[in-house]
Amino acid sequence: MTEYSYQSDFLQTLSQRGFLHQCTDPAALDAKAMQPGGIVCYVGYDCTARSLHVGNLLSIMMLRWLQKAGHKPIVLMGGGTTKVGDPSGKDESRKLLTADDIAGNMASIKTAFARFVRFGEAAGDAVMANNADWLDKLQYIDFLRDYGRHFSVNRMLSFDSVRLRLEREQPLSFLEFNYMILQAYDFVELARRYDCNLQMGGSDQWGNIVNGVELGRRAADLSLFGLTCPLLTTSSGAKMGKSAQGAVWLNEDMLPTYDYWQYWRNSEDADVGRFLRLYTELPLDEIARLETLQGAELNEAKKILATEATALCRGREAAELAAETARKAFEEGSFGGDLPVLRIARDRLDAGIEAFALVQEAGFAKSGGEARRQIRGGSIRVNDAAVAEETRKIGSADLGPDGRLRLSFGKKRHVLIEAA
Repeated sequence: MTEYSYQSDFLQTLSQRGFLHQCTDPAALDAKAMQPGGIVCYVGYDCTARSLHVGNLLSIMMLRWLQKAGHKPIVLMGGGTTKVGDPSGKDESRKLLTADDIAGNMASIKTAFARFVRFGEAAGDAVMANNADWLDKLQYIDFLRDYGRHFSVNRMLSFDSVRLRLEREQPLSFLEFNYMILQAYDFVELARRYDCNLQMGGSDQWGNIVNGVELGRRAADLSLFGLTCPLLTTSSGAKMGKSAQGAVWLNEDMLPTYDYWQYWRNSEDADVGRFLRLYTELPLDEIARLETLQGAELNEAKKILATEATALCRGREAAELAAETARKAFEEGSFGGDLPVLRIARDRLDAGIEAFALVQEAGFAKSGGEARRQIRGGSIRVNDAAVAEETRKIGSADLGPDGRLRLSFGKKRHVLIEAA
């Protein structure tokens, strides 16, 4: 986006920390943000899982900074749009969820969100809204859900001899094709209900956000704004929110705090400064100092990143416990009390489990072939002893006096195994 010198605390913070990518009207939005409580902003999240993941953190942090600057955040849960599915960036149709699935996912997501923004009844307190409250009443969802998924837009367009090639080869159902209309309507409805005047999201949502701004102007004479953050990848090109074992979930019941801490500790060297600005609240001058560190000192900066990012998501006490567990595991060689635990039936441990199968079960590999390669490469250890044979039986004989054994992948990833 074109450089603009922001005056408001909120937009200055987003600009200085690297959140800003696109904005519909920077000058007018900045003027609005200069007014106390002048911005009421929403970000939408669909309820496709019981937890959001690290890929959602950019927009969550933007809502956090918005509230800290004295403005009101709205967390919009897509109880209605989850029934349809956002096609953005996807090559296949989303699995349809039941109403009970969606309600359960919403309740679970809220528990993690409460760590980042303050909910309540005061003027600047966050609101959690559900777009099913208005979309379901349109009685349009039911029709789309029942019939729209059966129509391929690709084939529909081909009948008109449209020559433009679709960007994706997979079919886009008429059900999903309607998502952009529903999201635009959400913005207008939130403006009517809460005086909402800003929608934020990732840059992949830019078209949907602009649709909402335009719909508000045309249908209700509303002055609305849109703002996006960049879609981040790591320096090596990996997608944020993904690890070798899958999604990096925000909810503790879906990812142990130790593993969450380790995700940030394992950040690539080139990402440390950027991640400190985006995912922590450390002062910018301190971040500037940390990102200049080299070698072993840079590892200390990574630990600070891990602890500060984890403290926001899981609480300061849990973050420091994870850091201490890592220190003991890596520096003292002790098990530590906060490592992930895998409980396996006693009879299976008594019989012994082949090493490559246990590596896969522990989440260190996605397939038996990958697990075998890790063992051949010398990356797998049991109680700090290298595993030399892919089919070596690991079981009860390896349990220590405390009834546990430690399975390690490299120096940084460990799982404690105990009898169920």
